[in-house]
Formats: sequence, structure tokens, C-alpha cells
Amino acid sequence: MSKEIRIILVSDNHGLREPLAWLQQQYHDYDAFQHCGDSEMPASMMAGFASVQGNNDAYGVYPLHRIFDLGKHHILLTHGHRDFFFGRYDMLAKLAKQNGCDLVCFGHTHVPFDDTIEGIRLLNPGSIWHNRDGSRSSYMRVILDGKKIEAHLERY
Repeated sequence: MSKEIRIILVSDNHGLREPLAWLQQQYHDYDAFQHCGDSEMPASMMAGFASVQGNNDAYGVYPLHRIFDLGKHHILLTHGHRDFFFGRYDMLAKLAKQNGCDLVCFGHTHVPFDDTIEGIRLLNPGSIWHNRDGSRSSYMRVILDGKKIEAHLERY
């Protein structure tokens, strides 16, 4: 039996530190905190978060992509602003396949998204600052259990 891995997935806080601090306090027992870009914060203020560069982040502070393994999953973390056009999520699935990934975590749109395309799971937590679809700010709790991926959209 594999150990369950619990992740907090967040994106697009645009300089707001309070939501990130709240998430770390609320979910202090989680295994990983992943940020899909546009934190607009220096790396020194992002301790505990694996983060990537968004289109509003200072160039060179964070990588454009992070690829890593958690449990039985090979994960691509990206903001997405250079990887797809709105509505063309198949482009993210293709990028994941090129890198041997089965899960993509991305941001940029400020709209939550959870779908499987071409066998690749795509997760976007929306924005912890402001969602563009009129819904409340959001983040995701992601549970990896063996090959199973559970994503729970939460409102902030």
C-alpha cells in the first residue's frame, strides 16, 4: 500500500502574502506546497513553496517549468503563459507527454480547471487573489494515492 501524498496547489496571488501564510498554517501537515506562478514575490518570501515564473514575476527568480516526481507521478509545474493559448489545453498535454509527465499543474487563466486530455491530468487552481469567471478566490487540495489523483477545489 502506497503512502498518500497531500499537496496544496495555488496560483496567481499577485503579491498577496496573507493567503499563502494562511494556507501554510491551515495545511501545515501537508507534504508539498506548489505555486503555479505570478506570486510577484521574491523567492525569500516563498519559503516552503515550489514555484515557477509567471508573466508578472521578475525574470530569472523562478524557472519557467519544474518537473519532478511525487509518489508514482511525474509532474509538470508551469504558469502556462508560454505553453498554451486560452482554450488550447491540448498544448499542455502535449508538453507533458514530451517530458514524460502524467500531471500538469498550471495557472495564468485565473479560472479553475480540472480535466484529463490525451491521458494527461490538467489542474489549474484558479487564483487565490481574483478569479476571472466571477467565482470566489480558490486553490486546490491534491491527493496522490498510488496512480490515483484526487483534486478538490477550495474557495478562499
